[in-house]
Amino acid sequence: MQIPSTRQLFLLALLGCIGLLAVALYLEHVVGLVPCPLCHVQRAAVLMFAVICLLATMHNPARTGQRIYAILAALAASFGIATAGRQIWLQGLPEDQLPSCLPPFEFMLEAFPIQEIISKMLHGTADCAEINWTFLSFNLAELSMVSFIAMLLFSLFLALRKRA
Repeated sequence: MQIPSTRQLFLLALLGCIGLLAVALYLEHVVGLVPCPLCHVQRAAVLMFAVICLLATMHNPARTGQRIYAILAALAASFGIATAGRQIWLQGLPEDQLPSCLPPFEFMLEAFPIQEIISKMLHGTADCAEINWTFLSFNLAELSMVSFIAMLLFSLFLALRKRA
């Protein structure tokens, strides 16, 4: 059995990200779950990871380039870990300590400067603490954390891989 090339591994990671985004869209549009601000940020982190994997797959760089792409992917995964961790932390807070809910995203785009919208979305709200769906007793934030940890480990594997 032949060891897969780095290009094939980046392609596999890209397909995994497409799967994660497809599940998120399914849960939103078919099941009816409304994503909170931190869910949107986590989707953006998956999308960043996917774009990096797409670029690495198309570019097929030499060893140094592969490591650069792997490090960039690790940064995207780390960002996802931070946001999923924030959401898990919010879910553990008592109700009286949760930050207030945000207005709808469309309204915020019209009423607030972009820096304030980003800040509010990264901090999360009481909406982010709701647990309204589980799979194998894990909620979506915990499943996201597992996915981002897998992305980070994958990226570190590619960055430290000896064979080109």
